[in-house]
Amino acid sequence: MRWAFFIDGGMSLEKDLIKTIGEEAKKLSQRHHAYHNTLELEHIRKSNRVSNPGDKELKIPAYWSSEKKFNPFYVHKNRRQIAHSIAKKIQNGTYEPNPPQKMEIPKASGGSRTVTIYQIPDAAVSTLIYQQLLSKNKHRFSSFSYAYRNDRNVHFAIQDIAIELKELSRVFVAEFDFSKFFDSINHSYLYRQFNENGFFISEREDSVIKSFLKSKNVGIPQGTSISLFLANIVCWKLDKGLEQVGLKFARYADDTVIWSHDYQKISMAYDIISNFSKEAGVEINAKKSDGISLLCRKDMPSELAQRKEEIDFLGYSISVDNVSIKKSSVNKIKRQISYTLYKHLIKPLRGNKLVAIKIPANNKDTHLLSAILEIRRYLYGNLNDQMIANYLNGKSNRIFFKGIMSFYPLINNEQQLKELDGWLVTAIFKAIRIRSKLLKKWNFNRDNSFPFNIPHKDLTTAFKQQKVKGKKLLQIPSFFTIYKALKKGVTDKGIAGVMNPTSNGYNY
Repeated sequence: MRWAFFIDGGMSLEKDLIKTIGEEAKKLSQRHHAYHNTLELEHIRKSNRVSNPGDKELKIPAYWSSEKKFNPFYVHKNRRQIAHSIAKKIQNGTYEPNPPQKMEIPKASGGSRTVTIYQIPDAAVSTLIYQQLLSKNKHRFSSFSYAYRNDRNVHFAIQDIAIELKELSRVFVAEFDFSKFFDSINHSYLYRQFNENGFFISEREDSVIKSFLKSKNVGIPQGTSISLFLANIVCWKLDKGLEQVGLKFARYADDTVIWSHDYQKISMAYDIISNFSKEAGVEINAKKSDGISLLCRKDMPSELAQRKEEIDFLGYSISVDNVSIKKSSVNKIKRQISYTLYKHLIKPLRGNKLVAIKIPANNKDTHLLSAILEIRRYLYGNLNDQMIANYLNGKSNRIFFKGIMSFYPLINNEQQLKELDGWLVTAIFKAIRIRSKLLKKWNFNRDNSFPFNIPHKDLTTAFKQQKVKGKKLLQIPSFFTIYKALKKGVTDKGIAGVMNPTSNGYNY
């Protein structure tokens, strides 16, 4: 989509703002409707498995009531008046965003990051500026920069790294981590980049950018579109420095991995990173930076004490042979599945009394069915094994990937996926054993009925054969099965055709 720039006049600006504010409000209202629908579906599912599911509790963000311009329904209704007012302020050079809400979001690596939530009209201004700046400046960014662009994404980075490393049996890699990247950026350094590196930024765009940064002496706010463009501008000099000495790299925001078969060249990476750190005001996190290592197979010799068989980048682990789901992401997936099994099969039986529980009878366990269905939705999205089989054998050409595995369309470590399948079967088996013991404590012995009488080795086959209302609803979902469908999808449609649409914002 081509966006009119501010120089096209006030009417064009106001028209663009009406459109962007409307889209921003619609996106948030649809998200709220989706949350409401999910809540309703979960309530229905709970009602089917317990006799007293309790009341459904619909929540809205607390800040909606603090200022009505946080409320998407109000903003969408009044978008024309709001856009008219903001357009006049931008034209007069008096526009400033209203005070935002701030939230602390825990980081997987420890600590937290501050996310800034602007009122919807201000978020729309930020989005409009971001789109305009990107449309006329993206050709200036490095082809090795993958974040916050409409022509690059996280999986393109993974693919490019994997292809490069596969051609090398041994390669030197450099990995550095920055401390509080967004929070620490030096404004003077940022503003210099506006003028020094050939970026097209109008006076009005410059004014709006500075209005978003006015409340801070250093750093750029996380959670708003305009900061995405600014983050790439800040790193332009870093990217250029790495390119000039002939280093290969992939950068996604402040996550960067650098590689070379030449040790002398890879050693230059530290100086380039260090100089950038000092100029931009962003400290290198020594504790989380692995520095320079030799990446090679386990059976290969190494002249460096620091060697590794794989590197972690975003949610993936990449070696010279395979692309895998990284260990911490695997653990997160396992925790989610384990909690689902606990929630459905174990937790209801632990307590001083049984409340609203359907006891297994006649080879039927509604709680087990609910657990399997939830795990399938988690892995597959809205797909089931029959739909996947139809796609793989060519009976169906149309398929949509939305489960957790759609965040990993490029994995090819089949051994890892088969091990995950084995882990899942064992986790289900163990949960059933615990459930059986807990049922006995309540004087319900079900040892001779399904699923409690199925040995571990027969679990997959027995669950596949057991039908519920004529359907194979208990078939255990498979990491390897969805991987095969994703692999075919990438070949048929490309990465963008199968990846989860929220991949670029996913917390790997």
